[in-house]
Amino acid sequence: MPSGVVFSLFAYGLYSCCDAIIKGFGTTLSVFEIAFFTTLFSLIPAIFTKPKGEHWRGMWRMKHPWLVQLRALTGVLGNLSVIYAFTHIPLAEVYSLAFLAPVFIVILSVLVLKETVRGPRWIFLAASFLGVLLVVRPGFRELELGHLLAISAALFGSITTLVLRSVAAEEKRVSLIGVASAYILLVNGVLMIPDFQMPTLEEFGLLLAIGGLGGTGHILFIAATRRAEASQVAPAQYSQIAWAIILGAAFYQEYPDAFAYFGLAVVAVAGVLNVLYGHTRIRVISRFGIGRVPIGTKTTAPRPVESSTTTDV
Repeated sequence: MPSGVVFSLFAYGLYSCCDAIIKGFGTTLSVFEIAFFTTLFSLIPAIFTKPKGEHWRGMWRMKHPWLVQLRALTGVLGNLSVIYAFTHIPLAEVYSLAFLAPVFIVILSVLVLKETVRGPRWIFLAASFLGVLLVVRPGFRELELGHLLAISAALFGSITTLVLRSVAAEEKRVSLIGVASAYILLVNGVLMIPDFQMPTLEEFGLLLAIGGLGGTGHILFIAATRRAEASQVAPAQYSQIAWAIILGAAFYQEYPDAFAYFGLAVVAVAGVLNVLYGHTRIRVISRFGIGRVPIGTKTTAPRPVESSTTTDV
């Protein structure tokens, strides 16, 4: 197995651990506090991994300011949506819904960018959608706000990806990271004030752990994309489904039924085939992908490429 694939598997494993820790906060901290502190602490590794020749003081000098700020806005909304989902519904269900992002990306690419999508890709995407239906089974069980916000996270993530694909080749990474982070910190910093609850030392430790693990995962992901082809790295994101099952069972007593297991398998297989077919660009919904660009995007400087915060899922 190529070392780049191994690195990417470890990266997605760390992202999943971060998501599991976030779930543990439940309702003890507001979604706004969780988003604020996890973003703040995950910036620490980013400070030391910026490209040579780029300076944080120049992050506001952009070639496409409106698109970068649109990307930052959708990043804020997707970030809040997926954190709420992780703290209110099972991990496996969040991931299955978050992996609807490729479906939204293709639909928006056709409607907005007028791209041509061939038949096999539609089949893979339809299979992914059917897999999600098997996991969630609307009409046979009550859907919660967390399910709707997980879908919202996938939608916002897809918009973020399309915008990022348009600007990544021309914008500095410090702009892509800095502006998005500034939006998240500012918006959540203001919104958390009315119900602010000072985290305990244990909670601060967990928030720091999320930042550290997410930042380490980000560095591993950079290493992965430098050692393996995009088509080899991208499918690794679906390992998060396995992690969701393992971590959900181990720490939160979440046990999907047979239909859900089958649906998750369909989502993973269809997703991998979709990635391999024509090097599909996918964004993972994750809070730690602020500065990544989609796989297959050519950039003017060495930058990590994106295959889910992500969340992004």
